[in-house]
Amino acid sequence: MKKNVLFLAIMLTSLFSLPIFSQTNDEPVALGLPGDNLNLFAVLDVFQKSKTLEDFERALNDPDNKVNNLDLNNDGEIDYIEVEGHKEGNTHVIVLQVAVNSKETQDVAVIEVTKDKKNKVHVQAIGDEDLYGKNYIVEPSDTIAGTPNPGYKGDATVIVNNNTINNYNTTTNPSYVSTSVSAWPVVLFLFSPVYVVYRSPWHWGYYPPYWRPWRPVYYHDYWGYHGHYYRSPYYRRTAVIRYPRYYNNYASRRNTSVVVRTNRTNGRYNSTYNGRDYRRPEPVTSTRPSRPGNTTRPGTRPTTPTTRPGNTTRPGNTTRPVNPSTRPGTGTTRPTTRPVAPTNPSTRPAVRPVQPVTRPATRPVTPTNPSTRPAVRPLQPVTSPAVRPVTPRPATQRPVNGGANRR
Repeated sequence: MKKNVLFLAIMLTSLFSLPIFSQTNDEPVALGLPGDNLNLFAVLDVFQKSKTLEDFERALNDPDNKVNNLDLNNDGEIDYIEVEGHKEGNTHVIVLQVAVNSKETQDVAVIEVTKDKKNKVHVQAIGDEDLYGKNYIVEPSDTIAGTPNPGYKGDATVIVNNNTINNYNTTTNPSYVSTSVSAWPVVLFLFSPVYVVYRSPWHWGYYPPYWRPWRPVYYHDYWGYHGHYYRSPYYRRTAVIRYPRYYNNYASRRNTSVVVRTNRTNGRYNSTYNGRDYRRPEPVTSTRPSRPGNTTRPGTRPTTPTTRPGNTTRPGNTTRPVNPSTRPGTGTTRPTTRPVAPTNPSTRPAVRPVQPVTRPATRPVTPTNPSTRPAVRPLQPVTSPAVRPVTPRPATQRPVNGGANRR
């Protein structure tokens, strides 16, 4: 009888506790920032279901998908999200942005699609800092096998550039899409040879005819549409950008809006929470792989090891006192505090004399020319004659008539 009562009590306790745990798991979480109204998990899910970037832009702004709940200019109507692609080598940077007014544009998020040297594709959705804070990143989880999109049929045709038809059959079963990012239809489209960089033709005041803005809903209702993504095994949050080089290149041309910053500072986006307080999402840690080798590091470092590597003992005393009271060999006590060295020694004179006492007050002026030197140098010596005498040449008699006077 006692066992039956105990078993009944356990069953009742478990039944009453189930609603409590379900409410805890389904409890809405919020960043408290404008990005709460554009769930990046849902954005990435729509991205992997799309066939082209144009389809992706249309799906983001489709009211039936209930993905876009942004009202950045606070005019009571949903903002249109434009998609702009950039390509750099094997990396595609897809920017999601909103025209706040006719002069300002605010970037909302960036989707990076990169193919590494092993032809493996990596996808990350990075939220803009003004809307999501720092390092709010969502990426596909590569640890779960199965299909994140069982309703998708990969046998649909895709028209590219209005003149080329591609058929993206990802697997033999058309109702199955592999969790491999390389098999996503939009990824195949981006790395196809016929792809041309896409930039939305729509802008402020000029939107597609199928689009009509609607009024945003409160965050509690918006969470009800997308709260299940936080429990999805196919997507996860991370705090590490896989390829920061390409993201930094984008950050140099990132669009920001003064209107968005002003509305955020003034708390105008808080009306979406309808006065409710929501808990913050759990912080995420780095998902980078650990270093190879020994991953465990000793918590405390030994003060003085008793033995050295190689089983050799240290000569002398193996134990060193932590704070000895006396020094060996002297018998004098060691001070517990370190004396402060004086700035100037005690034997140094307090004031330095400006000039020595024996030094003359005035310095004698050294004459330019010595006194024994004549002031004016004579041009010519006195004993030298003014005119050089001409030395007379002795006269010689030259015979006339070829020597007729000779005898």
